[in-house]
Amino acid sequence: MSRCSDYQLLSFVLLLLITIHPSSQSRVREENGVKSAVFLSPKFVLEPGSVSNKFYYDIDFPKGHIALKSFDAEVVDEAGNSVPLHETYLHHWVVVRYYHRQGVDVAKYHGNLGFHKSNFIIKRNSGICEGGLSQYFGLGSETRKTMSYVPDPYGIEVGNPVEVPPGYEERWLLNVHAIDTRGAEDRLGCTECRCDLYNVTKDEYDRDIEPDYIGGLRCCYDETRCRVKDGFQGSRRSLYLKYTVKYIDWDASILPVKIYILDVTDTWKRPGKSTATVARHHCLIEYLVESCSASVANADCSHTKKITVTFPSGGDIIYGVAHQHTGGTGMALHGEDGRVICSSLPIYGEGMEPGNEAGYIVGMSSCYPRPGSIKISEGETVTLLSNYSNAQRHTGVMGLFYLLVAEPSPKPNSILHSTDGTGEIIILHNAVGALAVFGIALIVGAVVIYRRRNQREEGYESILM
Repeated sequence: MSRCSDYQLLSFVLLLLITIHPSSQSRVREENGVKSAVFLSPKFVLEPGSVSNKFYYDIDFPKGHIALKSFDAEVVDEAGNSVPLHETYLHHWVVVRYYHRQGVDVAKYHGNLGFHKSNFIIKRNSGICEGGLSQYFGLGSETRKTMSYVPDPYGIEVGNPVEVPPGYEERWLLNVHAIDTRGAEDRLGCTECRCDLYNVTKDEYDRDIEPDYIGGLRCCYDETRCRVKDGFQGSRRSLYLKYTVKYIDWDASILPVKIYILDVTDTWKRPGKSTATVARHHCLIEYLVESCSASVANADCSHTKKITVTFPSGGDIIYGVAHQHTGGTGMALHGEDGRVICSSLPIYGEGMEPGNEAGYIVGMSSCYPRPGSIKISEGETVTLLSNYSNAQRHTGVMGLFYLLVAEPSPKPNSILHSTDGTGEIIILHNAVGALAVFGIALIVGAVVIYRRRNQREEGYESILM
C-alpha cells in the first residue's frame, strides 16, 4: 500500500514537471525550423552597353505572418549560371514592402510609381531618410559575399494582418539595376555611370542634366547605353535576379528588430534654438569623390565624408553592414562618446569567377555584436564616416549604412539565453522557473521523508541504481 502511495506521489511530481516546464520556456528553432524559398525575378534582356533599371511589382514572396531571417540575391542566366560582374555589373537591387489596394490591377513590370498614389501605400523601414531608401533589403556588387542572416532569437516581422490597412493586401516590389559591360570602352566609367560615356544630356524625367553633374544615377537609367569598343559584337541574353528568402513562422518568442538605413549624404543639420522649423533628412544617395592632388602620393590619397545625426529611438544593435562602390575603403558608425558602434570593410575580388571578380567589391564585412553589448540611446548623436580612395576620381558613389535594432534587452537576471544539444535556443524565464523548481523540490523532499519513515516502520530497503 505504501509503495502504491509512493508511486502516486512520484507520478504527481512528474506531472508537475511536464506541466510547469513548457510554460517556463519558449523554443525558437535556430536552423531546423528555418524555411528557405528560392525565386527568380522577371527576366531582363541585356546586350553589350545596355542598361536595365526596372521595377517589378507583386513579386513572388513567402506569405503569412513570418519573421524574415535573410534575403540573398545574385544575377544568373537562363541556365541558372552565376554571371560575373565584369560582364553584367549589378549596380543595385532593392526590395520594398508595400500595401496594394484590393481589386486594382497593375502590370508585373511598371515604371516607378513614386508610392504617392492611393492604390499603393509604401511600408517604409524605420530609417530617417525622407522620400527614398525605403527598402527592407538591398545590396549591389557585394551581394554574393555579404552576410545578411538575422541571428536568433531575432527576426524582421512581416505579414501581420493587424498592420494591413482595410481594403489592402501586403505585397513586395523589386528594383534591379544592371549594366552590361561586355566590350565596354571604359568598364569602370560605365559602372560609375559617367555621363559622357552614356551620351545623355537629359535624365529619365526629361530634365536637363547640369554641366557639373559628371556621373551618377541620372545618366544610367533604364534603356540607356554605355559606349562599347568599335566593332565589338556580343549577343543579347536574358538574365534574372535569383533571390533566396529564409524565414520562420512568427511566434511570441521571436524578438522583432527595426531596420534603419543611414546615408552619408544626408543634408540634415541640427536646428538652432532660435528656430521653430523642423530639420528634414534629405538624403542625396550618391556623391562625387574628386581625385587627390598630383603632388600627393597615391598611398595617402584618401577621401572621407562625414555626417552627424541624432538617432530617433534607442535599442540594441543586432546587425550592421555598409554599402559602398568601387574605390570604397570602409565605413564606420560612432556613438556620441566616440565608441565604435559598427565598422564595415569592403572585400575586393582577385580573380575572374563570379564572387571573386578582380577590381570589384564582392562583399562587405558585417557586424554581429553580442546582444545587449552595443546600444544606441534615443536621441543620441551618432557620426557616420565613409572612406574612399581618391587616387582617381569616382562618380556616383554611395555611403549607406544598414542597421537592425531591437528593443533594449531586459535586465540580465530576467531572461537567460542558452543553447541545448538540439541546436535550439531556449529562453528560460527565471522567475517562473525558480518558483517551479522550488515547488518541485518541496514535493520531492516530502516524498523522501515519507519513504524513509515507511522504511523505518516496515523494514523496506530501497535499492538505488
